[in-house]
Formats: sequence, C-alpha cells, structure tokens
Amino acid sequence: MPETCATELKYTCLSVVRNSYLAYLPAVLLTVAIAVVSLIEAPQIPVSVSMSDKVIHGIMYVFLAVAWMVPVSRKHPLSVLGYSSVCLAVTAFGGLMEILQRFCTLTRSGEMADLYADFLGALVGVLIIGIWRICTTSR
Repeated sequence: MPETCATELKYTCLSVVRNSYLAYLPAVLLTVAIAVVSLIEAPQIPVSVSMSDKVIHGIMYVFLAVAWMVPVSRKHPLSVLGYSSVCLAVTAFGGLMEILQRFCTLTRSGEMADLYADFLGALVGVLIIGIWRICTTSR
C-alpha cells in the first residue's frame, strides 16, 4: 500500500511539473546564466582561440535550445511552428547578447560570426529534440 501511494504521488508531482510553469525553470535559469556569462567583463580573446570561441557559442546554444524545446515540445508535439519559434527566439536572444556586448561592455565585442554560431547551435538543438520526438512517438 505505501508503495502505491508513493508511486501515485510521484506521477502526480511529475504531472504538475509538466503542466505548469515549473517545466520552464531549467530553460529560464540557463538563459539567465548565458546572459550573465555573455555580459561579464573578460579579457580579450587571442585570435588563435577565436575559432574555439565559436564552438563554445554553438554548444551553449544547443543546450539552450534543448532546454526550451523540452517543455515546448510537450505542449506542442511535432509542431513546426513551435520548433521554429524556439529556434528563432534562441537566435534572437543570441543577437541581443551580441548587441549588448558591443554597446554595453568595455572588453567584449559583438560579432556576426558569434551570432551565426548561436543560430547553428539553436538549429541543432531544435533538430535533436525534433528527431528524438519523432523516434519516440513512432513506436
């Protein structure tokens, strides 16, 4: 009997989290973390490290897109509009960070190449969740 109650409580809690704003909490926290990291004053990056900076941008935005896609894809399974909206929103956030770096920091510079890396990361993140949803719903 206690095992049944614990199982029911677990599924009830999971249901509440999935169907509430709490499902978006990891995505919001990651968004804030990326904004803070993007806007803190940092030393200039040498040109030799510049390419790895683009890889880091791409990886960060893969994770950001995945973090936003998980709750969105639960509410709108396989919705092209939902997936496109997340990709566009994550890329727009990357663009905003580049603009803020350019005009609001002394040691950072907004670069178009960083925005391209952000877009590619967002696209890959959205595609990962899209493919995962297709594979898990076709069973």
